[in-house]
Amino acid sequence: MCGIVGIVGKSHVNQAIYDALTVLQHRGQDAAGIVTSYQNKFCLRKDNGLVSDVFRTRHMQRLIGNMGIGHVRYPTAGSSSSAEAQPFYVNSPYGIVLAHNGNLTNAEELAGDIYREDLRHINTTSDSEVLLNIFAHELAEQKQLQPTPEMIFNAVAEVHKRVRGGYAVVAMISGYGMIAFRDPNGIRPAVFGRRDTAKGPEYMVASESVALDALGFKRERDIAPGEAIVVTENGELFTQQCAENSQLVPCIFEHVYFARADSIIDSIAVYKARLRMGEKLAEKILRERPNHDIDVVIPIPDTSRSSALELANRLGVKYREGFMKNRYIGRTFIMPGQQQRKKSVKQKLNALDLEFRGKNVLLVDDSIVRGTTCEQIIEMAREAGANKVYFASAAPAVRYPNVYGIDMPAKEEFIAHNRTTEEVAEAIGADWLVYQDLEDLKAACIEGSKSKVREFDCSVFDGKYVTGDIDDAYFDRLRELRNDASKGQRAAMDNVAIDLHNETES
Repeated sequence: MCGIVGIVGKSHVNQAIYDALTVLQHRGQDAAGIVTSYQNKFCLRKDNGLVSDVFRTRHMQRLIGNMGIGHVRYPTAGSSSSAEAQPFYVNSPYGIVLAHNGNLTNAEELAGDIYREDLRHINTTSDSEVLLNIFAHELAEQKQLQPTPEMIFNAVAEVHKRVRGGYAVVAMISGYGMIAFRDPNGIRPAVFGRRDTAKGPEYMVASESVALDALGFKRERDIAPGEAIVVTENGELFTQQCAENSQLVPCIFEHVYFARADSIIDSIAVYKARLRMGEKLAEKILRERPNHDIDVVIPIPDTSRSSALELANRLGVKYREGFMKNRYIGRTFIMPGQQQRKKSVKQKLNALDLEFRGKNVLLVDDSIVRGTTCEQIIEMAREAGANKVYFASAAPAVRYPNVYGIDMPAKEEFIAHNRTTEEVAEAIGADWLVYQDLEDLKAACIEGSKSKVREFDCSVFDGKYVTGDIDDAYFDRLRELRNDASKGQRAAMDNVAIDLHNETES
C-alpha cells in the first residue's frame, strides 16, 4: 500500500506536500519522494526511508514551484530498493512525472508490449514505471504540440483499456498541470479538495481525506471509479469519466487496517466503520458464547482500538490498554522480510502485567494474516500472568492473496490456509478464537453512511477478484515475486545498477 498526494497552489507547495506525506506515512514507510514543477523544469528528491529522513532542509530549498506531487511507498511485488522510489519521470512527451498506489495485475504483459510496440524501456521492476510509460505513450499518440484536457482524458481512457488491476494515480505534466485518476472499479482510494485563497483556488489530491484536513483543504469528493481530473497550473479544474462500465467496488481492507481512523473514504467514516465492526463482533460472541467469562478486553494497538472499545461496551466488560507501544518501530505487517517482522513485535509492544495477571483476557486485533504477531502477543499476555487468553479478529479469516496493492504472502503462508477456526486458535495459542463474519464486516462499513458503495473487493476473504483476470498461473508468478528471498535478490540487483550509475555520474 502506498500514499499519494498532489497540489496545485498559488505559492510554493514543497512544505505542504511534505506535511501531507507525514500524515500519510502509515501507508508506506519504505521510501518517499517529492517532485515540484518550476519554470517548466522538474525538481526531484526521493530515497528510501521515512519522510523525515528523506527530506532535509537542503532538499526542501531545491523543491521550488507552485505545483507538485508526492509519494510514500512500501514494497508490493517489487523490491525495497531506492531505485523503486517514486515518483517516476519520463521525458517524452512533454515531460511527465507519476506516482501510483495499487498494483497492476497485467504489468508483466504490459512491460513486454511497451518494449515491442511502443519502443519504451522499463528500468525497474515497478509497475508504476509501466503505468507511467503506458500513459506517456497514449498521450504521445494524440500527436499535439501542447496538451489539453480533452487529449489527457482520451489518454486516460486508453490507459483504462490497456491496464488491469487497482490503481490511484497522481501525475504532472511539466509547465501544464496535475492529473489524477482512479481505476474503473475504484479499488484504491483517491479524494480531492479545494482551498480558497486571496490569489484564487488551490486544489489537492490525496489517498485519504485526513491529508486534506491537515492542510486546511475542504474535501470536495472522492474521485469516481474511472474518472480523471485535470488541474492546470493556473488553477482551472476539469473532470471527466474516462472508463466504460465503471463500478464502485473499493477495497474493504482499507477500513479494516490501512486507512487512518479519522479518514473518510468513499463517504464512509473509517472510525465509525470500525466501531460497528466491534458491535458486530460482540453480537457474534454473545450468540456463540452467551456465558463467556471475559474479564477484560484489550486491543492490540493501534487499528483495533475503535473495534475493541465498542466490543467491550456491548459485552459489558472492562476495556483496558494492556500493551504500550514503541511508536518508533514500523508497522509489522508492512515489514519487508519475515525475520524482520518476527524481531520487531517484542520491540514494538510491552505488556502491562497489572492488566493481565489473573484475568481472562480477550485480545482484539484488526485481522490475522500470517499469525506470527498474534502468536507472540498471546505468549506475552500469558507471560504477564493472564489466566486465559481469548482472541477476536475484527475481520474474517484471511485466506487468499491480495493482488491490488497489498503485500500479502502466498496463500500457503496464511495461518488460516486449510485450517478451521479451532485449528487457527490452537496454532496461535489462544484458548478460543472468533472471526468477524464477512457479511457483518460489509454491513459495518455501509450501515449509517451516505456512501454509494454497495459491494466491496473482499478478495482476501472470499477469493473473488473483481477484475476477473486472476488464475493459478498468476498466483504462481505472484508467489515467486513476493518470496522474501526473491525480493532480496532483486534489491541487490537494483543496488548494483544504482552503484554503476553513480560511478558513471562521478
